[in-house]
Amino acid sequence: MRLFQGDFDRQTIYGKDPVALAGSYQTMGFSNLHIVDLDGARSGQQENQAIIRSIIDSSELAVQVGGGIRSAQQLESWLDAGVARVVIGSLAIIRPRLVSEWLVSYGPEKIVLALDVTLDETGTPQLATHGWTRPGNITLWQCIDTYLDVGLQHVLCTDISRDGAMTGPNIELYAQLIGKYPQIQLQASGGVRDINDLKALDRIGLPAAISGRALLDGKIDSTELTTFLPAA
Repeated sequence: MRLFQGDFDRQTIYGKDPVALAGSYQTMGFSNLHIVDLDGARSGQQENQAIIRSIIDSSELAVQVGGGIRSAQQLESWLDAGVARVVIGSLAIIRPRLVSEWLVSYGPEKIVLALDVTLDETGTPQLATHGWTRPGNITLWQCIDTYLDVGLQHVLCTDISRDGAMTGPNIELYAQLIGKYPQIQLQASGGVRDINDLKALDRIGLPAAISGRALLDGKIDSTELTTFLPAA
């Protein structure tokens, strides 16, 4: 299942078995898989850990998981389940001291900050929290700067207006991010329509991009992905 711009009232259910789907991605040549526990994002509990464990146990994919992670116990539970990286969203904005402690304790390689933005009238990326329903009252740049001293390595950035809209990724935003923070391993999310969008992101030096709808809808096929999959 996927949502349009984070809205649970605008969801698309694909009816695919998640374990089989993950296996098909591995067969295509992918080595990394991004999963969001949407039920967990709403409840704050690990609703789908059994399914995600099955994906990890039945594949060689490096899995990163987000959705409702609000405590060290939950974070450790995911890492113990074999997750390669845990994705931290709203908590990174509302409790920066706690998340900084996690980056130090668990290591920056184990944590991805999911930073979701809307552009204000000046074009400045402003962060949103709680499933994109509340303003974070902080800019993307201010948030990232907060974590540089504790070794932040991984950021997943979504332009909310592009998510699920099939309008293309915000190339300008990601180019700005790469220019400001070349040390960050950036993951772009939102708007990828086809192989040309992936090529455009590659041209600006983006390390990784997340594709959801385009893959599920068959807009990108395995033959087109050949040049990207060694780093997928």
